[in-house]
Amino acid sequence: MLTRVKSAVANFMGGIMAGSSGSEHGGSGCGGSDLPLRFPYGRPEFLGLSQDEVECSADHIARPILILKETRRLPWATGYAEVINAGKSTHNEDQASCEVLTVKKKAGTITSTPNRNSKRRSSLPNGEGLQLKENSESEGISCHYWSLFDGHAGSGAAVVASRLLQHHITQQLQDIVEILKNSAILPPTCLGEEPESTPAHGRTLTRAASLRGGVGAPGSPSTPPTRFFTEKKIPHECLVIGALESAFKEMDLQIERERSAYNISGGCTALIVVCLLGKLYVANAGDSRAIIIRNGEIIPMSSEFTPETERQRLQYLAFMQPHLLGNEFTHLEFPRRVQRKELGKKMLYRDFNMTGWAYKTIEDDDLKFPLIYGEGKKARVMATIGVTRGLGDHDLKVHDSNIYIKPFLSSAPEVRVYDLSRYEHEADDVLILATDGLWDVLSNEEVAEAITQFLPNCDPDDPHRYTLAAQDLVMRARGVLKDRGWRISNDRLGSGDDISVYVIPLIHGNKLS
Repeated sequence: MLTRVKSAVANFMGGIMAGSSGSEHGGSGCGGSDLPLRFPYGRPEFLGLSQDEVECSADHIARPILILKETRRLPWATGYAEVINAGKSTHNEDQASCEVLTVKKKAGTITSTPNRNSKRRSSLPNGEGLQLKENSESEGISCHYWSLFDGHAGSGAAVVASRLLQHHITQQLQDIVEILKNSAILPPTCLGEEPESTPAHGRTLTRAASLRGGVGAPGSPSTPPTRFFTEKKIPHECLVIGALESAFKEMDLQIERERSAYNISGGCTALIVVCLLGKLYVANAGDSRAIIIRNGEIIPMSSEFTPETERQRLQYLAFMQPHLLGNEFTHLEFPRRVQRKELGKKMLYRDFNMTGWAYKTIEDDDLKFPLIYGEGKKARVMATIGVTRGLGDHDLKVHDSNIYIKPFLSSAPEVRVYDLSRYEHEADDVLILATDGLWDVLSNEEVAEAITQFLPNCDPDDPHRYTLAAQDLVMRARGVLKDRGWRISNDRLGSGDDISVYVIPLIHGNKLS
């Protein structure tokens, strides 16, 4: 046990074995290098790079910044820039995609309760039959889609998610597109039901009144049957949130299934934005980040999910299912490792039900390695992984053991909604999406300051100005190579990680809302 833990700690101090194959996770052969890739490695399709350009971009010494070519455009004049890491992995493990999706009602669909025994999970899309081109036909709803995926332990999961997650989102939205188009009526509780009108004077019968058979009660000749209890009123945006959450789950399940047939290495975080019917839906699973900069104000649009931010969820799961710890870890948190000589003494600790600290008497079980160890960016679950939400990682195990870590990882995103119609946006109001390579070295305030200084100095008619702003952010986070490595302002250490950044102008969203 001690040797194994020492080896695990050595791994966590350097991060997850970046750039390794899935088999190096301790997997049982799934995702091994003898299997074909699900999709070939490459850079985002919208960059339009040749194979030679992709190879040149993988220079870990020069670290060239890639931006959109002037001949190419993304929706909303979106800007994008990226740079590879300083050598922690062979490939740039970030991936991105940006598309205009058209969601149309499924052919032959009737508005009735769906068959819950349908084989949705076994017939997931590869793009066939799903329209991902701009379409003006009245029966469809167009939406804009941006995504960032930050891979770890290989780029396989990030590449797959960048190709397929949008198809899962489209499929989920197809089930509700007719409901979303009729915004004047709340979604029915059961598909196929006719919308119910509000009772006169807004009065809702109580169960007692219903049982007394009063006017308007069930069985009364004056009104149709009424339920005993009121129902929750579910707004339309909650259906979209549910569709995104379901799409993340289905994407993760597809990776799990297909890893037996394809080499889908590692896992990835996922940050996506969907603009639908005048609202931005920002869904995040991992430690990438989204912020809106509006008139100089910073509006956070995501939260990071790390061992520290999700400590209580992880500890509670381990408390309820201690077998997941393999008899080698403790779910309790201590300020430092407990030593055998401290048995019987009282030490500060924290359990799943606590935000503060208390003292407990040290027992033998407390000598086990803690479920969560380290602080800040060095915090790890089981001394192995530093993010707690994302896609993939189905074969990830504690080093040199048979303890799977996936049960502690969640594919569920947090979804935040921003109503574009509530604000008048100017040309310099933007949504920033970036992987943690940016945020590790630049704060929200530093990013906002950079944007508010850069954009006003650009030609307002230059459609490339937002790409130049993204390039500026990447350059600020990467820094300049000096004798002591990559350095940024005030001689601070620059980011040695992959960095990917979108700068999305919100003024274009007002034209759609």
